[in-house]
Amino acid sequence: MAPTVLASLDVLRRRLAPAALALAALAAPAAASVCQSVAGILPGASYVKLAQAGAETEGEVTIRFIGHSTYLIETGGGVSIATDYNGWAGREAVPDVVTMNHAHETHWTAHPDPRIPHVFRGWPDPGQERAEIWEEIGDVLVRNVSTDIRGWGGGREPNGNSIFIFEVGQLCIGHLGHLHHELGPDHYAAIGRLDVVMAPVDGGVTLGLPEMIALLKRVRASVVLPMHYWGYASLDRFTAGMSDDFRIVNATEIGELTLTPRTLPAEPTVFILGQGGG
Repeated sequence: MAPTVLASLDVLRRRLAPAALALAALAAPAAASVCQSVAGILPGASYVKLAQAGAETEGEVTIRFIGHSTYLIETGGGVSIATDYNGWAGREAVPDVVTMNHAHETHWTAHPDPRIPHVFRGWPDPGQERAEIWEEIGDVLVRNVSTDIRGWGGGREPNGNSIFIFEVGQLCIGHLGHLHHELGPDHYAAIGRLDVVMAPVDGGVTLGLPEMIALLKRVRASVVLPMHYWGYASLDRFTAGMSDDFRIVNATEIGELTLTPRTLPAEPTVFILGQGGG
């Protein structure tokens, strides 16, 4: 074969190798991500959603807003998850999984209930560059994508926050945590597809509202659940900025949402749930 042809094939093989590895990871039988994307690896690539037969793989969750940045997610398989857990999940029952971020003390606790079997901290342990979480628990895969936060003494703390992703069957749920900055292409690729996203909308302590709105319109999840707001001034500004592309539903009297991939709204929707878990 001509040298120029061989060289071209070698270039093509090297360009396709990352995509092949990503697809192999998606196809792996144990704790494989169905939400991650190969977008950005190849020009024109789009999100990959593996077809899985059987209702048991579809995924079902019930979501309650406990308050501040804590949502309680209960999966169809019986796993309960409390996000940005500060020691209280709104119920007497002990969650199976808690996630925490440490930008502010209201997002974590140094003394989680010892009965909680899975405690995931969104910042690195000493000697670790970033938190690395990828664990299958019952019918949910829990993983994280690290972002930076502003340091208390100025500057920044690299990888001080985690966006936590919860994959339940074909459902992809993301909690942005205490996000302080816009996301880059690597973040979006690591996150992948999101069907449900929980987003801080205070507009000052976390990411500014124009940037948060742009982020959510890019992600374009079927369900957006706002959090981390005080009163309704920032919430009203947020919903006003989202209303041109998203339906706004005031669900404060509902208290909870039960979702499956088949029951996601056809039109992207912001749901405002009542605090306290219903």
